[in-house]
Amino acid sequence: MPAPRPTDALGAVYAEWAVEMEHDPEMSTELLRIIFDDWQRVTVEPEDVTYRETEIGGVPGILVTPLQSDPAQVLVLLHGGGFALGSSRSHRKLAGHLARAAGTTAFVPDFRLAPEHPFPAAIEDGVAVVRGLRDAGHGVSDVTLVGDSAGGNLAIATTLRLRELGEPLPPQVITMSPWLNMENTGATIDSNDATDFLITRSGLQANIDRYLGGVTSATHPLANPLHADLRGFPRLYVCAADTESLFDDSVQLTARARAAGVDVTFSVGAGMQHVFPFLAGRHPRADEEIARIADWYRAGR
Repeated sequence: MPAPRPTDALGAVYAEWAVEMEHDPEMSTELLRIIFDDWQRVTVEPEDVTYRETEIGGVPGILVTPLQSDPAQVLVLLHGGGFALGSSRSHRKLAGHLARAAGTTAFVPDFRLAPEHPFPAAIEDGVAVVRGLRDAGHGVSDVTLVGDSAGGNLAIATTLRLRELGEPLPPQVITMSPWLNMENTGATIDSNDATDFLITRSGLQANIDRYLGGVTSATHPLANPLHADLRGFPRLYVCAADTESLFDDSVQLTARARAAGVDVTFSVGAGMQHVFPFLAGRHPRADEEIARIADWYRAGR
């Protein structure tokens, strides 16, 4: 039986990356970062959105402002990239689509990356951004943490850290294909290997090693939220593709959150790729997901 082939632009980009990484398995982190900034290539530029480089809470990033958006409401999009890759540049257009649909602004922070800055530096930066928004006059109820892949982990972990610190929590959290299992034992890593054109067990382990630095336990609840006590966690949105290697992380998160009494919505993109909302403006299922997230967001206001 022939191997599956990409059926959309996101899968094609992932397949390109996989070929380059296979050709150079010792590729430097610096070069990988350049490649992963190309993530935004699959996302259509959203209309009527402006961007400004700034900093919030001492953390640099890009402020995303759609026309006629409510400046009081802010989505803080913590980008994916295995804690070591990705940036505000790779995710600014995705943030633009989300903010435009929700009627909010968005901030994409360039949090510190591993391995130069391992766990918990990125979480500390997430907390700093939330505090910075509060200091600027935003009510905590107007701040929503959003994250894709490793950024989904950070959105949850930042919320858990705020709870540890006794600080007020954002009322809702949005995750897209969250990567949570630092033990690298997800049930779909192998079963979906042929249909996920980006993620492999070895690639995940390399990022785990960068992030945890051989010091932090893979079951630490702020590194691996599947081991966290989710009781009292804010309203939660989870979306993931059923053919991606990390699908089990979303299944486990949803089950554990529901068991803890969390109000959780789980949206599955059948046959899509990792973080399929990246296809916003280019694929009807991605546009549908953006609209679902926006509707869910407004329902919780």
